[in-house]
Amino acid sequence: MTKRRRVLGLALVLTLAACNRADPEAGRDADARGFPKPVRPVSDLGANEFSSEDQRDDLGEAQVVMDLAAIKEGTTVADIGAGEGYYTVRLAERVGAKGRVLAQDIDAEALRRLGQRVERERLDNVSIKVGAPADPRLPEKSFDRIFLVHMYHEVGEPYAFLWHMRPALREKGQVIVVDADRPADQHGMPPAQLFCELGAVGFRLVEFVRKPELKGYYAQFEAAGPRPEPKDIKPCGAAKGKTGTQ
Repeated sequence: MTKRRRVLGLALVLTLAACNRADPEAGRDADARGFPKPVRPVSDLGANEFSSEDQRDDLGEAQVVMDLAAIKEGTTVADIGAGEGYYTVRLAERVGAKGRVLAQDIDAEALRRLGQRVERERLDNVSIKVGAPADPRLPEKSFDRIFLVHMYHEVGEPYAFLWHMRPALREKGQVIVVDADRPADQHGMPPAQLFCELGAVGFRLVEFVRKPELKGYYAQFEAAGPRPEPKDIKPCGAAKGKTGTQ
């Protein structure tokens, strides 16, 4: 490498470093800019310890969650991180013709397969929507329940995600989180971390129970007070799994 090329290379490195210092938001999704970054690791996308829907049904997982969430005929539910539809199809049956289920995911291919399943099973009360990593892109004041089942640990911008999600709840609407009590980079979410992050965006814990059928816990939240401005959200420190918090 010539001296001139080395000098040019060094100049480029210094320029990029200066740009990063000038813009601390560089590399973040537009939906996440202005929100605090999480002070914790994030799990990789797509891992699932359940090998089949039959195994989950043998445990009674969906039945337990829907019962705890008081899902009934006529309920309107958003299934966030729906994947290929384990919860979507069971929610559709539970809410009936008078209810609605919106299946949302950021994986367009998974939603394509889910769309085929919805058509095949003639689930006329189900609609499908592609979301974004930092914004689920839900219609405002539309849902009695929003489900985040074994997926919250994959959300890389939790404060932006929850802030954008909150207006989608109807009056007295609630957010349902099911996850495992283990570190966030091991496909789980310590309860203390969950409580803190949702609390930072203005959610209040309504119910928390541990259930073997879920291989983890069930947590239910409702909006409390005004939604904070992004600049006023205070990020939470990282919590460890198996906290025993109840």
